[in-house]
Amino acid sequence: MVKICFASLLFFVVGTSLSQELNFKVTINSDQIQTTDKTVFKDMERSFANFLNTRKWTNDSYKNYEKINGTLFINISEMPSIGNFEASAQITAARPVYGSNYETVLFNFADREWSFEYIESLPLEYNDNTYISNLTSMLAFYAYVVLALDYDSFSEMGGNNYVQKALVVVNNAQPANRAGWAALGNNRNRYALLENLNNPQMVELRKNIYRYHRLALDTFEKTPDQSREILLEVLKNLKKVWTVYPSSIFVITFLDAKATELVNMFSTGSLTIRREAYDILSTIDPRRNIYQKIISN
Repeated sequence: MVKICFASLLFFVVGTSLSQELNFKVTINSDQIQTTDKTVFKDMERSFANFLNTRKWTNDSYKNYEKINGTLFINISEMPSIGNFEASAQITAARPVYGSNYETVLFNFADREWSFEYIESLPLEYNDNTYISNLTSMLAFYAYVVLALDYDSFSEMGGNNYVQKALVVVNNAQPANRAGWAALGNNRNRYALLENLNNPQMVELRKNIYRYHRLALDTFEKTPDQSREILLEVLKNLKKVWTVYPSSIFVITFLDAKATELVNMFSTGSLTIRREAYDILSTIDPRRNIYQKIISN
């Protein structure tokens, strides 16, 4: 992974480079598809990565070492006809931690409704103002969500502009009536994720992104006890939202990204704080056994 200087990242907006923002690796798993010609899937990998990594998504200037690292893993389950695919996708993105060589997972989301059309060698067309294809809308949606969370992690609610851009993608996709964009039904789809990000009653979750990363994680090496206190407040805010919205996909996604990291950070320090953290995490996350290490030392 890229090792990055926080000072440079903090002031990327004054950089002179016009480099793009994302550095995604795309992997296509086509093992379930019975075909002798697998070249289309390699072409997909190149085409999807090119779409994400060579397009300018913001008006800010990035240098190569400032790009946001991410992965897009697509597991194709069906090919009903030539050029049509049913799949699921796992999208992750990482952010560097100040004063270390460590990158923290910023976003980890499973999209089980990744249905798309693709013809080998045809260019992927996209426009922010209209729906052209399900594929490019999905790719653009996650590009904007990743950017929103990354900006949120460096300044409180700093990703507002990209939340709004993701909202436009969702709204544009509604008339197409494709899986994953619907307001009703699945509460873990793209619509639900964006609704959580844009919901005024869940604003503390967005603010938590900044508190967690900039105020706690970036200072953890120097002031671990103070950072744990901030992290505990983050968890208390998380529980408040969970109490009102127990099926919130934002809460689920946050825990999917941070569970192991939280265990590591709360495995030492004040036993009182560790017990509080364990109580919250084991309440809001059904995988409570993974948090046992917090209080076992």
